[in-house]
Amino acid sequence: MKKITNRAVSVLLIAVLIIAGMVVYVLRYVDDGRDWALYFARANSGSTGVMTDRNGALLAAFDATTNAYSDDELTRISCYHVTGDYWGRTGTGALTCFWDEMHDFSLLTGTTRSESVNLWLNIDAELNKVAYQALNGRKGAVLLCDYRTGELLCMVSGPSIDPLDADAEPPEGAYINRCLSAAFTPGSVFKLITAAAAIENIPDIYDRTFYCEGVYEIAGVPIKCSGVHYTQTFEQALANSCNVAFAQIAVMLGQDTMVEYVKKYGFLDSQSLDGIPTAAGSYPQEFVGDPELGWSGIGQSTDLVCPYSMLRFVSAVGNGGKLCEPKLINDGKAAKTVSFMKADTAEQLASMMSYNVAAHYGGESNFPGLKLCAKTGTAELGDGTSHAWFAGFLQDEEHPYAFVVMIEQGGGGLSAAGSLANTLLQAVVRR
Repeated sequence: MKKITNRAVSVLLIAVLIIAGMVVYVLRYVDDGRDWALYFARANSGSTGVMTDRNGALLAAFDATTNAYSDDELTRISCYHVTGDYWGRTGTGALTCFWDEMHDFSLLTGTTRSESVNLWLNIDAELNKVAYQALNGRKGAVLLCDYRTGELLCMVSGPSIDPLDADAEPPEGAYINRCLSAAFTPGSVFKLITAAAAIENIPDIYDRTFYCEGVYEIAGVPIKCSGVHYTQTFEQALANSCNVAFAQIAVMLGQDTMVEYVKKYGFLDSQSLDGIPTAAGSYPQEFVGDPELGWSGIGQSTDLVCPYSMLRFVSAVGNGGKLCEPKLINDGKAAKTVSFMKADTAEQLASMMSYNVAAHYGGESNFPGLKLCAKTGTAELGDGTSHAWFAGFLQDEEHPYAFVVMIEQGGGGLSAAGSLANTLLQAVVRR
């Protein structure tokens, strides 16, 4: 009797182990089945695929025996952070992020599809080439979209590489997509967020004046400005990019309100570009006191902004407060549209950004023929260098484009980033 009991227990134990093993296998199969199926040849799975830009220009292609890219070297390099490569070395590349969809692995059969698939992107390769050449070897990020449709027309990160030179030593940081996967000190482009909060929370903001002699003390701590502006209105303070005025405005608003608006506009969150996650930003959320709050309100302190998040913001301003979420994939579906900010706030910001260009950015001489609304940023890094930012949109029914340009340690926002933005905008308006 004892032997029978022992045998029954042994059989039961074996059965439990078999069932447990099957459960583990099924769970692993669900998670890793596609990788198992492609283990020996990740690209050559039996599927064939083509990736093109919005105009049908070939960006990448693969079949049972080959992996290919565009025949044009400048297209390959300027579009590298869009396409990625077949080894997944840059995390935002479409070949990495949409590989599963292109192969459509079946859990039922354990195989991938064998028919051809076409991944059509909204990117215009010719605009990417213009932006990359304008970067001229500098580290930076360039983004441009249609704020009415959300179509992402240009996304360039520098430095870049030629994916055909798989054995070449890449430049430092070449695999990082600075448009999506990094956040930077924003400098004065951040004053747009502070301005939006002021419009909605300081009822007499347009009746107030702000006096600047180049420095202003908050609790004994000097806030330095890049110029001396004397008496100025709210609108003039933004055009002057006056640190003294906007530090005072941030303190008037208070830290809780500033944090509320930074969160409201998504600057602290990781966003999603067709499922590709972006970098989250940073803003002081714990109590820091008025002097540091003043610095944070002008885009310094511990502020960090992802260029993609800034693109969403200026797109919404250009579109009257409605945000059409940018789309990389041209799938025939309309972009998701959300209410991003109050229409009146967007209208006031647009008016002020238009005034910036006319009063301080050279208007027609620097941006000929463009109905431009913009804000510069020269983000000081504490080592004598600064990131150059230029962000805004065209207030033009025929050319509804929003853009962000950021050049690492590029110097002045207008001279460096503004010049690049003009080159890109002139190209897109001509197309």
